[in-house]
Amino acid sequence: MSSDHIRNFCIIAHIDHGKSTLADRMLMGTGAMDQRTRQEQALDSMELERERGITIKSSAVSVEHVYNGKTYELNFIDTPGHVDFHYEVSRALAACEGAILVVDSTQGVEAQTVANLYKAVDADLELIPIINKIDLPSAEPERRALQVEEVLGLPAEDCIFTSAKTGQGVPELLDAICERFPPPKGKQDAKLQALIFDAKYDDYRGVIVYFRVMNGSMKKGDRVRMMGIKRTFYITELGKFRPQMQKIDEPFDAGDVGYMVAAIKTLDDVNIGDTITLDTDPADQPLPGYQEPQPMVFCDFYPSGNTQFDELREAIAKLHINDASFTFEPTSSEALGSGFRCGFLGMLHMDIIQERLERESNVELVQTAPTVTYEVQQRIKGGGTDVIHITNPADLPNPSNIIEIREPIVLAEIITPTDRIGDIMKLCEQRRGVYKSQKFLADDRQILEYELPLAEIIYDFFDKLKSITSGYGTMDYHVSEFRRDNLVKMDIMVNGSIVDALAVIVHREKAEFRGRHLLKKLKQEIDRHLFEIPLQAAIGGKIIARETIKSVGKNVTAKCYGGDVTRKRKLLEKQKAGKARMKKIASVDIPQKAFMAVLDTGEG
Repeated sequence: MSSDHIRNFCIIAHIDHGKSTLADRMLMGTGAMDQRTRQEQALDSMELERERGITIKSSAVSVEHVYNGKTYELNFIDTPGHVDFHYEVSRALAACEGAILVVDSTQGVEAQTVANLYKAVDADLELIPIINKIDLPSAEPERRALQVEEVLGLPAEDCIFTSAKTGQGVPELLDAICERFPPPKGKQDAKLQALIFDAKYDDYRGVIVYFRVMNGSMKKGDRVRMMGIKRTFYITELGKFRPQMQKIDEPFDAGDVGYMVAAIKTLDDVNIGDTITLDTDPADQPLPGYQEPQPMVFCDFYPSGNTQFDELREAIAKLHINDASFTFEPTSSEALGSGFRCGFLGMLHMDIIQERLERESNVELVQTAPTVTYEVQQRIKGGGTDVIHITNPADLPNPSNIIEIREPIVLAEIITPTDRIGDIMKLCEQRRGVYKSQKFLADDRQILEYELPLAEIIYDFFDKLKSITSGYGTMDYHVSEFRRDNLVKMDIMVNGSIVDALAVIVHREKAEFRGRHLLKKLKQEIDRHLFEIPLQAAIGGKIIARETIKSVGKNVTAKCYGGDVTRKRKLLEKQKAGKARMKKIASVDIPQKAFMAVLDTGEG
């Protein structure tokens, strides 16, 4: 098909504004899916996505639509809406020329709507604003269209009113896509440059590469080279997503999107963002690719149960092919053995990766509490100083060498109902927030800007925000700087031994409160043993909080029926000596829930 009749675009929006349902309607409107084979959220192929009702992975699909008597190929990507998956959105935008911006007619412009718009504008994409869910009784499409113009700067008359549920407005949208979005800019006669935007591992076919041809042409049987790793492969199969994988024997030209099978067996042979070119006539330069994601939240995964370290390593490597936005490196712990230190874009991202590992690779994990990256300025030999980044409190250098610890500060944009502003401000102040500005959005909506420590919001801040605003508050944030504060490392000792996986970095003013609360949670989670277990929180050598798990009682004198009292005393002394010996040599079993107790800050 001529590149003039190809349209590459993606669907972006705030979470739960109807992107996936709109994608379903577009599949039905173009005949790619009929009423008989219809499935709700067809592009959300993961069981986890259906259970949670959210899009986790961007899904590409190719369909055909007839407009003004001409057949157009529409290649579109349904993207996630949650802030934790913004890397998926940025990758999708880099492979497109246009974007459909969906706005809920009952909710209006939300925090992630604004953030996604900025990403699309930065990528120089053509935009079509959609006012969705107009079939609902509380819908206000005209008002929301004016809000799109006032807040986002897109003309209200350009908005298309749709209902993804009933299909109203979808034919007009498909026509507008063909009319408004530009064709691909690539040259068919140039040297091959194809961008790898995704991949997945198949046990029988190896790594399946998802690509978009930017320049040139490729076909089955070509010998291609991955420019980043300088490895060559023979293409054994090319195909498109319609929406299932469908083999195509024709060449792929500039603007085409599809998948490639080339007997790639090694996971390290594919990098997301790499450039595919012909080995016989390679391109001079690779494509820019993607900016490396910056993990914000870190935690450790350790094998447990019947899972071995090598099994966990293979499972993480396979998943990394499909989701390049998390990082991993080997680590070890005295309490938990060998595992991996993983970095994620947010708490939901971390939760999803853990569940995918357990479900897709059938591994058993122990996960430590998440932390953020800190900058530490320390003294070094020779009288100088240097700055290191740590993601694990256990890696902090000797306190006598630390000059200062800096924590990541985020600029948060909170969109909230006007009558909840006071409660939101109180919540932000509790989390050491610094007020920046307040903007008017609509009669019932305002935007609050706060500077907040990332460590204070990754745990339960979003849940508190939703609770205070009855589900109507939304938030978007980005890291703005690292800032010095009075931060200290708090160690947790169980039975006299420091458990490095439970260590946390806290503000000194909150250390005692956090320590007492954490020990109370640990006391509830750790089972009672045959001996007494002391739990202690310490800063340096100073104990700031203590709790004790009482031992399981056993009446060793029950078998004594009368006789001299010394018989009972002898048994009790024997029991006491046995418990003391057991306390020295026995280990305390710490369950998974105990490691996650660190998440509960105890704050409102």
